[in-house]
Amino acid sequence: MHIAVIGATGNVGTAVLSRLQRAAGDREAIRRSGFDTSEDTGGIAITAIARTVPDTSRAPYDGVDWHAIDVGTDEGREALTLALAGVDAVIHLAWAIQPNRDEAAMHRTNVTGTANALAAAGAAGVRQFVCASSVGAYSPADKATRKDESWPTAGIPSSHYSRHKAEQERLLDAFEHDFPEIPVARLRPGLIFQGPAGSEIGRYFLGPLVPKVLLGGLPLPLLPVPASFIFQAVHADDVADAYWRVVARRASGAFNIAAEPELTPERVADLLGARRVIGFPVRLLRWIVGASWGLGLQRTDPGWIDMASQSPVMDTSKARTVLGWEARHSSREAMAEVLAGLRAGRGRDGSPKLYPRSDT
Repeated sequence: MHIAVIGATGNVGTAVLSRLQRAAGDREAIRRSGFDTSEDTGGIAITAIARTVPDTSRAPYDGVDWHAIDVGTDEGREALTLALAGVDAVIHLAWAIQPNRDEAAMHRTNVTGTANALAAAGAAGVRQFVCASSVGAYSPADKATRKDESWPTAGIPSSHYSRHKAEQERLLDAFEHDFPEIPVARLRPGLIFQGPAGSEIGRYFLGPLVPKVLLGGLPLPLLPVPASFIFQAVHADDVADAYWRVVARRASGAFNIAAEPELTPERVADLLGARRVIGFPVRLLRWIVGASWGLGLQRTDPGWIDMASQSPVMDTSKARTVLGWEARHSSREAMAEVLAGLRAGRGRDGSPKLYPRSDT
C-alpha cells in the first residue's frame, strides 16, 4: 500500500505520519482489526509532500519519501502529478490559516491547492482520495440537536475559513462526479488539539503580544463566553487514527470526527479556572475581537467568532459504526493538553510548522 500525505508537517500531518508508521510496523494488528490488506503485497510506503521539507533525521519525518511542493501553483500541480504516480491513497491536509489579512494568499493554498491536488490525483490514477474538511464547512445550525453528515455544507459566509472549506467541498463533489471509480472520503473534525501544537496555535491565533504562559496556568477571574459557544474538539492522534482507518478500509463518504463531551462555556471556564460571565452577547465579543485584530493586538479575526457561535454540534455515530473509530482522548483532555503546550511553548523539533516557541 502506497500512501501520499499532502501537508505532512503540521499539526495533523505530523500525527498522520506517526500513525502510518505505527501501522507499517504492526501488520499483525492490522490483520486482527479486519482491515483490508488483501491487495497489499509490499507493506506501507509513504510519500510526504509539504512546501518546506522538515528535518528528515527526526521522527516521524524519517524513512519517508519527501517532496517540496507548493500546491497552490501551476508548477505545483505538475509536480504533484509526478509525485502521486503509483500512489494508492492520497490524504490531502494542506491548508493555510495565516496570513488572514491576505485572503487571496490563503485561497491559493486552500482552494486552488485542493483543486490542484484533485487534478493530480485524477491524472495519476490514484485509487482513493481522502480530504481534510471540517465542521467549519457546515451551514449555520442551532446547538440543541446534533447534526449528521447530511447537514448542508454551504459554510458561514463571514468566515474565510468556512467559505474556503465550503468551496473545497464543492471541488470534492465535482471530482466524485468526474472520477466515479475513485472513492472519495472527507473527514469533518472539530478543533484539533495536541500538546506539541501549542506553539503553532499560539502563533496562528494569538500572536506575540498575548502572554501564553498565563493561559490555563493562573486562574482567570471572569471569562466572557457567549452561551452559543458550544463546540467540539479532538486530539490530533485520534484524528490521525481516523485517517488511517479510512485508508485501510478504502472507505468513502463524509465522516464527522470529534471526542466527547462537547465543550460548553462552563467546561471551558472550568479548564481555565475562570467564572463565566453569564449573558455575554456574541455581538460584543465579536466587536472586541474585531477591534483588537484590526489594531494588530492578536491574530484571530472576527470570522472565527461567527464560526464558533454558528457551527453545528456534530453527530459522530457514523465514524463509530463504519470505521470502528473511537476517540481515546476526551475533548477536555485534548484541550487541557494544548493549553499546557501553549504555556510551555511546546512544539516538535524538525518541523517547519510545529517548532517550539523561543522565550529568549
